[in-house]
Amino acid sequence: MKASTFQTLIVGSLCLAVSGLSGGLYNQYQRVTELENANAQRLQTLDTLQRDSSALMDAQEKLQYALKDLKQMADTGEQQANTLDPMLDQWAQEIQELRDGLADRATETDMIALHARLEHVEQQLLDLKSQPPLPPPTPSSAKPKKTAQPKPAPLLPPFSVLSVESRGGERFLAVAPPDSRSLNDIQLLHNGEQFGTWQLKVLEPNAAIFAVTAHPDQTVQLP
Repeated sequence: MKASTFQTLIVGSLCLAVSGLSGGLYNQYQRVTELENANAQRLQTLDTLQRDSSALMDAQEKLQYALKDLKQMADTGEQQANTLDPMLDQWAQEIQELRDGLADRATETDMIALHARLEHVEQQLLDLKSQPPLPPPTPSSAKPKKTAQPKPAPLLPPFSVLSVESRGGERFLAVAPPDSRSLNDIQLLHNGEQFGTWQLKVLEPNAAIFAVTAHPDQTVQLP
């Protein structure tokens, strides 16, 4: 065999081998590319799942706080009801005891008057829950200099003071319109309640202090 023919065979074999290796490398490259793409998709899916999981955890935490707030509100309402119910029961019991005690020794006229007053007291007790307390007086930051000014004449109250009644350890001022002859017109005033524009501020042993709109406080002597 000639040397040129042998060289041609060698070169041809090398070309075939290189061609086969190139084809194999290309196939491996495509396989690696596919694996990389698949891995990128898996990473993207995992990232989406992590974000969804974080959002679910945040929503769960918010729901837990909301449930906690609702439980506190329910506990507070139950506590207030437990505090108010015994007070109302005690007041109702005291009113019933007053009725039972007075029924044996009172005259018919007294019973009519007391019945009207007790009904009024019962209604006031039911309204105590919704009635706002009086705001505390605001102290003045600087005391003005006292000047000699004439005292305004006391106002004539739009009612007549009948008596001071004691109910359940509390004192009430019984008043009625002037010249009234009806027992239904009798009204029991407690601190903070008012008759017309006159609001009872303090019920002292011998006098009652009233706040009157657009006027200084008025003192009414008790009978």
